[in-house]
Amino acid sequence: MTVHTVRSIADHVGGTVVGNGADTIITGIGDLRSAQPDQVSFLANAKYETVARESNAGAILISLKDSGKFSFTRILVESPSHAFGKIAQIFAPPPVRHEPGIHPTAVVALDAVVGEGASIQAHAVISAGVRIGARSVVGANCFIGEGSVIGDDVHLYPLVTIRERSILGARVIVHSGVVIGGDGFGYDFQNGKHVKIPHTGYVQIEDDVEIGANTTIDRGRFGRTHIGEGVKIDNLVMIAHNVTIGAHSIIVSQTGISGSTALGRYVTLAGQVGLAGHLHVGDRAILTAQSGVSKDVPAGAVLSGHHALPTRESLKIEALMRRLPELVDRLKELEDKVRSLS
Repeated sequence: MTVHTVRSIADHVGGTVVGNGADTIITGIGDLRSAQPDQVSFLANAKYETVARESNAGAILISLKDSGKFSFTRILVESPSHAFGKIAQIFAPPPVRHEPGIHPTAVVALDAVVGEGASIQAHAVISAGVRIGARSVVGANCFIGEGSVIGDDVHLYPLVTIRERSILGARVIVHSGVVIGGDGFGYDFQNGKHVKIPHTGYVQIEDDVEIGANTTIDRGRFGRTHIGEGVKIDNLVMIAHNVTIGAHSIIVSQTGISGSTALGRYVTLAGQVGLAGHLHVGDRAILTAQSGVSKDVPAGAVLSGHHALPTRESLKIEALMRRLPELVDRLKELEDKVRSLS
């Protein structure tokens, strides 16, 4: 069994030890508040500096520019968050190994193609015309609909539903409860009733995408709903028909994107953002938590609030809202003075 010290961990991440604890044995990682003397933590945000000073961690990863601020044992690195991720891999439990092959209880269509080294687990259903790439894992009770294509090294966790004609690239990770390729929400109001509009399109997901639990991605009404390379989607996100999400964007939990809206590359949508349909969000735009968007967003914009205003303006309005009771009282005083003068 390998024994890790603060010094060996620093070497692993290309860092430099400052302080007296270089030979301290390290057995794991922890956050600043809960870390013990045999654990490493990290400081990536200045607002937690006080917590870092009070931490019991054996060593704390900090940025090079912050070294002089502290006296505890620290590992100097360019990016504490990135370095901490590399250290976490040292202490992470070994990954679950999935035996290649098809479980006896799985139902696999006769014309389905299962790649070399793939693992099809208990009670999975693989429909006609499906192609599954090499080394991919289809978890227990997953369903893959007719004509879908699953790339190499994909991991579908248990209880994932992939509807017909969906396309997933290589190394896609899909967590439990996700539904890809369900019908879009589209109806025509006729004779006092909502009549369903057929959605005949499909979903295409490029390489290295990860999709969080219980997220839904609807098929196109026609054409495709498209998720670009490297996109990371959190739990409980709803993506409607014919949405396009540019490469390497981040979509955080409980966000909803209405039909035919297009996001550029490297866009960030924080939690509970809501976008109306047929909008365009430019490259590298950031929409902060609970923003409501009804108009196009230019590239690089940072918007906040229920009406998605520029962040500085939104914060100013919020500050003024908090002062409303005080301002109302002052207005009443002024009104009383005006009346007395008249």
